Amino acid sequence: MSKDNKFIRGAAILSIAGIIVKILGAIYRIPLSNIIKPEGMGYYQTAYPIYNLLLTLSNAGFPVAIAKLVSERNAIGDYRNAHKVFKVSLIGLSIGGLLSALFLASGAHSIVNYIENSNAYYALMALVPALLFVPIMAAFRGFFQGSKNMMPTAVSQISEQLIRVITGLTLTVLLLDYGVPIAAGGASFGASAGGAAGALTMAIIYTRSRKNITAGITESTIHIDYSVKSIIKDLVLIAIPITIGAAIAPIMDTIDASLVLKRLQFIGYTESHANELYGQLKGMAQTLINLPQLFSIAISMSMVPSISDAFARHASKEIKDLISSGVRMTFLIGFPCAFGLFVLARPIIDLLYFNNTVETITSTGEILAYLSFGVIFLMSVQTLTAVLQGLGKAAIPVRNLAIGAIVKVILTYTLTAVPGINVKGAAISTVAAYAIAAILDFISVLRITRAKVDYKYVLFKPLISAAGMAIITRMGYIILDNIIAGKLATLVAIFVGVLSYVILLFLTGTLDEDDFRLIPNGDKIVRKLKKSKILK
Repeated sequence: MSKDNKFIRGAAILSIAGIIVKILGAIYRIPLSNIIKPEGMGYYQTAYPIYNLLLTLSNAGFPVAIAKLVSERNAIGDYRNAHKVFKVSLIGLSIGGLLSALFLASGAHSIVNYIENSNAYYALMALVPALLFVPIMAAFRGFFQGSKNMMPTAVSQISEQLIRVITGLTLTVLLLDYGVPIAAGGASFGASAGGAAGALTMAIIYTRSRKNITAGITESTIHIDYSVKSIIKDLVLIAIPITIGAAIAPIMDTIDASLVLKRLQFIGYTESHANELYGQLKGMAQTLINLPQLFSIAISMSMVPSISDAFARHASKEIKDLISSGVRMTFLIGFPCAFGLFVLARPIIDLLYFNNTVETITSTGEILAYLSFGVIFLMSVQTLTAVLQGLGKAAIPVRNLAIGAIVKVILTYTLTAVPGINVKGAAISTVAAYAIAAILDFISVLRITRAKVDYKYVLFKPLISAAGMAIITRMGYIILDNIIAGKLATLVAIFVGVLSYVILLFLTGTLDEDDFRLIPNGDKIVRKLKKSKILK
């Protein structure tokens, strides 16, 4: 198998695994919200950003750093030192995980008291074991990825998420009689069980591969000593910039967890009510905003290697075409998702979170309507970040997102304390943060590449099609709600929206031959569409 084919196969494996993991994660949140309601989701979502931040700081950039160093050593036949990189990393990440776990275990009470959400203690403590297992898993993943073997990572990702979902939901149901805070702890423990399962999966795969690994070490053609000190230095130099970039989103979420709860209580909400509103925001509405990322993640994973390859060949026209295609694809998917969530915000919440009160469904629907437009900007940030990374400008999207994060803090602090806006202020600030980051990323891309974008083709045609879909969908729902009412009306309206969007894409000439040639048997589809005069 050629190097290109190996890369494409590896990228495809990780893409498929990533999509499966995201789907499982989204599916998990919906029944969980129906079981522990906004109160429990508030505790759960208070704990998770803190855990994610500690996890990011302790190991976020290391799998990439390990993979890079292992790959470089393997490329020159130095399999002995490639394995030494893994061993040093495994020890280092294990120590880092242990320190993070001890910090969280000893400081959990102080953290939840500072945030003013004391009942989140059980959810936070349940995540302590995860901080031990996930870094160990990361070391194994980096080693195998550096060896150009992506299957172990994919298998461990799926097993981790599957065990997390099963364990989390099971414990939540079993512990519900002991109180919502403890049930939320059971939901959080799913991450610890998943981390243990993922680490065990990687250890088993490593053990089974041990014979081949040992054979490779024996066949090493280079015997230069790669000191532990040098390995640690090289790992840290690669990992730190990646970790800084990866830490921004968890930092934003952690600030939200503290700031939103404090500001809501500042204007008179009780700790319990503030926690419920926060659960509606993070545990229910934002879960739906994250779903379209399944597509933008796939786009970004394809963009990085493609842009990098074209950049290395100084193929400026190819880079510009890739940018145009990536941004256009983002808008083609992002606009209908955003508009659809906006016009059907409350019906969708009622459809998915049916086990909640009318007041909760109404409130969450309002939050979702505000958050919906964040889909476009969040997806744009991911695509444009991939472009900039492919161009070797990874620091730029980090800086731009940091600027957005600062604006978010200011807006959250200000708007959340306005009684008529309350928790919706946090939703508005999230949209604003990603909007600023997306605009700055886009300006940076245009400045660096000097690309000229055909706005009619890339932006306006998808926008017009999505706007038309939104009008048809909303009118369809109103009519259907008077005839069949309830959840069935919502499902039919969604189907009408999808169908009308596809039709409008053809009517506006948004889709062309090149779009269909990107999919299997695309030429045959083009011929049939032209024959039926659907495609000109």
